[in-house]
Amino acid sequence: MTTADSSSHPSPPPHNAHVILVVDDALDSLRMLCDALAAEGYVVLAARDADEALQRFALTVPDGVLLDAVMPGMDGFTLCRTLKATPAWAHVPVVFMTGLSDTDQIIRGFASGGVDYVVKPLRIPEVLVRLATHVRNARATRQAQEAVDVAGLGVVVLDGQGRVAWRSPQASRWLEEAFADQPFPLEAAGDWLAGARQPDQHGKADQPGQADQEGQPAPQDLALVLADGRQLLARHMGASGLGESMVLLSHEAPQTPAARRLQQVALTPRETEVLSWLSKGKTNRDIADILGMSPRTVNKHLEHIFEKLGVETRTAAAAVAGQLLQAGSP
Repeated sequence: MTTADSSSHPSPPPHNAHVILVVDDALDSLRMLCDALAAEGYVVLAARDADEALQRFALTVPDGVLLDAVMPGMDGFTLCRTLKATPAWAHVPVVFMTGLSDTDQIIRGFASGGVDYVVKPLRIPEVLVRLATHVRNARATRQAQEAVDVAGLGVVVLDGQGRVAWRSPQASRWLEEAFADQPFPLEAAGDWLAGARQPDQHGKADQPGQADQEGQPAPQDLALVLADGRQLLARHMGASGLGESMVLLSHEAPQTPAARRLQQVALTPRETEVLSWLSKGKTNRDIADILGMSPRTVNKHLEHIFEKLGVETRTAAAAVAGQLLQAGSP
């Protein structure tokens, strides 16, 4: 495999080869790592400081970075924050190299966006195993996230402070459109998306504390009405990495007058869906299969629906729904 030293431009990597950037101002350590990684089949890029590392990124985005924490000039922590603040590079896993007793460096490394660390003097087998794991996981995650775009959805990854760490192309387009009138669109989008991770937010899909069939809290939906009447929906999908969380974005067509009339009864979006299928004669199990929830959760939704509509039976609820839908028709 090709190894590029700090004085040469990296060659285009072979198809499907993993590219690793090693950043270290100690030449002996740099050579040792480059030789070991090349022997494992990686394409290796080398940089002796942060400026050279950024030049490497400008030429080709690696699959992983081994980064010395302490270097002359810009240190590894600042470089890592720079990488994570650049959307096209934020997905690349950074593994710090630090001293055995440098607890402060370890903490700073994670805070700046690193996914792991190895201690000096380096144990090469450990370095290779840790790096391979993070490169494999990062590539699989990125492929899955990009595949969501193909399905007409968008993906956003938030860091531990709720800031946008990465967003798919589709998500970027939607967020830029939704927050175009804000002076700092990305920050405004991050503030809005952070609400998807918290209970009892606007536009939530389920009642607070309600659980799915595994007993876990149901995901929360945020809804933002756009200028053309469509809704931008955000759903928290759980943790995607150390301190990070994933939010799934989707677009919903403008609401019909009938749907708006149902919402005036103070039903949540999920309750409106359940009532709609109930009015079409579906059983609890049918509704559960259609909406991807347990029959027990459907029953809980129906209890809230009956209470809000002031009825006691499924037949009465279906009749009220029919009347509301008919009244809302043009």
